[in-house]
Amino acid sequence: MGQRVVIIGAGIGGLSAALDLAARGMHVTVLERADGPGGKMRQLSAGGQAMDAGPTVFTMRHVFEALFDRAGASFSDHVSLTPLDILARHAWTDGGRLDLHADVERSADAIGDFAGASEAGRFRAFAAESRAIFGMLDRTFMRAQRPSLAGLGVNMARAGMRNPLDLFRLRSFETLWSALGKAFNDPRLRQLFGRYATYCGSSPFSAPATLMLIAHAEQAGVWSVNGGMHALAQAIRALAEARGAGFRFGAHVARIRTGPDGVEGAELADGEFVPAGIVIFNGDYAALSGGLLGAGVARAAPPAKPDRRSLSAIVTCRLAEASGFDLIRHNVFFGNDYAGEFDSIFRQSRTPREPTVYVCAQDRDDAGLARSGPERLLCLINAPADGDRNGYADTEVASCEERASRLMERCGLRLAEGPSAVTTPTGFNTLFPGTGGGLYGQASHGWRSSFLRPGSRTKVPGLYLAGGSVHPGPGVPMAALSGTLAAASALADLTLRRPSPRAATAGGMSTP
Repeated sequence: MGQRVVIIGAGIGGLSAALDLAARGMHVTVLERADGPGGKMRQLSAGGQAMDAGPTVFTMRHVFEALFDRAGASFSDHVSLTPLDILARHAWTDGGRLDLHADVERSADAIGDFAGASEAGRFRAFAAESRAIFGMLDRTFMRAQRPSLAGLGVNMARAGMRNPLDLFRLRSFETLWSALGKAFNDPRLRQLFGRYATYCGSSPFSAPATLMLIAHAEQAGVWSVNGGMHALAQAIRALAEARGAGFRFGAHVARIRTGPDGVEGAELADGEFVPAGIVIFNGDYAALSGGLLGAGVARAAPPAKPDRRSLSAIVTCRLAEASGFDLIRHNVFFGNDYAGEFDSIFRQSRTPREPTVYVCAQDRDDAGLARSGPERLLCLINAPADGDRNGYADTEVASCEERASRLMERCGLRLAEGPSAVTTPTGFNTLFPGTGGGLYGQASHGWRSSFLRPGSRTKVPGLYLAGGSVHPGPGVPMAALSGTLAAASALADLTLRRPSPRAATAGGMSTP
């Protein structure tokens, strides 16, 4: 095709778009301010050991298999995965521990041992409903171009779901917490499954119950990426380069230049201009509406509202010895005031007194640790997206880490002191401007939230959006789908814009 494309940002959405478009013969240049690909899927070093400092859970493998298939490659030839039978190990301060498994029946048995046979039956019903919701939304919404209620209805009809009650079966009109209150009697199970709202940076007390579909996404398979999640980004980059895409790292885009007919390219901070007829912005769309990419594109997408920002986090990558608790790959430690945690973050804009703590033990799998000594650990606590107005002084960070350590110790885990690297909401705001450190775009609060995310097309001809802040939403597979949707939109619009060849007609006239 020969069309010049600039992709701003080498996050997973931009990488997916680059691979799709390069495989179709487009002249693709990816401009990334950082020194390597991945975006939030980044690595940090602690004690000389590199470790994942962003997403750590790999699900929906089929999304990436399809991406590689479209480029004429086999995903398994480029990315090595290890399946995890145990999705996560959960612990409470009362001494309770519960493993969730990829196999529904094994999870049901574990829940039966943990909370009784009746709760095991309720879990089976919950799993069946999450599977049904996932099935209804996979192709009708998540892979659809336009995130609107009317569009969802049309897409569901095309998929053969003509019963109007199907829309209500999506549970969009009640909160996840309300639905979990009906699904389970044990408050610990409500707390556990309420955590799915945080996967898209939201509160279970405000997010729609539709998010229970995440349960099915995990039960369909969770893997660890050998070499770390960053290896996935490197693999997509390498294949995109093999298909002709060019990558420029350390390239800070200061402005998206526009003209009378739409985008004209990207202008770098050093004044260099990179021309393109198609620009895909793979960053939080708040940076666009905030004017950080120039006045010409400030109204390309709807304004992002600071009071609707998603969760941020305090993330500590540390090299330390762990004792007292049998860690596996993914571990969650719960406090006793779940409602207070989200009230602190979203209403009071402060870090919670007793946070939920997620620990990814990156040298472990289902069997635990294969060796003794210090190990690579990512510890995450939720925080407000106020990094553009709160400097997060060392004393505040130390206080947050101390509260997290006390909670983990009450659950049985002790971590020795060790070298660490910390990222706060302030740091995330620096990495991802315009967000305040929000890691998931706008929070998914209220039944309309999913329909308020902008789609891949913008008001500026030739400018498209990708990334976790746009449709279909945050998370590694969803961001990858956003890149696929942006590439498909650009290709479709390019076909419409290209003049038709002159053709002779029977009447002797020609048509442009």
